[in-house]
Amino acid sequence: MTVQALTSLLVSALGLPASCHVDQRVPKKLVVENGAPTSADKRLINDCIEEVQWVAALKPNTVGVAEYRDDEREYLEIAVLCVTARPAPQAEDGAVASKLVNTARLAGLVHRAVPYPVLLLLATPQGLFMSVAHKRWAKNEAGKVVLDSEPTTVGLAPDLSAEHPFVQALALTRQPRASLQALYQGWMDCLTAWQVAQFTGSFTTAGTPAKAAARREALRTCQQLELESARLRALAAKEKQMAKQVDLNLALKRISAELSLAREQL
Repeated sequence: MTVQALTSLLVSALGLPASCHVDQRVPKKLVVENGAPTSADKRLINDCIEEVQWVAALKPNTVGVAEYRDDEREYLEIAVLCVTARPAPQAEDGAVASKLVNTARLAGLVHRAVPYPVLLLLATPQGLFMSVAHKRWAKNEAGKVVLDSEPTTVGLAPDLSAEHPFVQALALTRQPRASLQALYQGWMDCLTAWQVAQFTGSFTTAGTPAKAAARREALRTCQQLELESARLRALAAKEKQMAKQVDLNLALKRISAELSLAREQL
């Protein structure tokens, strides 16, 4: 399935009512002006973004879900955006630059450019990515909204179908409806479940907010342990001294045991 076809499949799978559809192209300069803090970020947006499409605006009067407010944040609207990225341009020295797009950075810049939480579909040369990020009030700047943490950005398999449990789980009707914040968290939990499936081999939703929170923590532990395991393996491959090789292999066994325990919590 092409990236464009997969994007259309997922937008359709959301099952958004006609009342919240916007279907408007967003000028790229708005992303540059609002989401690019450095010249390198501006260059990344200008060089790699082909098009930004505002698909839908989920508000209390368009989806029948209440807004959310507390001391740290307010969720008055959720924006659904589709961004099409193009390959990186040729380097200035004439060398051919990599066609791969820095998806994590680009997704983060798009999230920062929009004052509302965003459900982002990012179509790139290396495939389709879905990204979400909670937001809160800035602590030192009144009225400014910032990311609460790094965005959750996942690459999606090109062979997804409408029958896949992940695709079906995205439907608006299957998300919590207590508030727009809860609804958005439901989509974030879907992405967490997709990440978990990369460890377990099967996609299942958490079922309750408490189970979803525990799963997020277990997933973070698994990801950290995998990074540490990769670091130790790289060190062991380069190490020439036998005693240090033994120590590294023992550390790898310990990490492997911890990783097995963490996976059981997923």
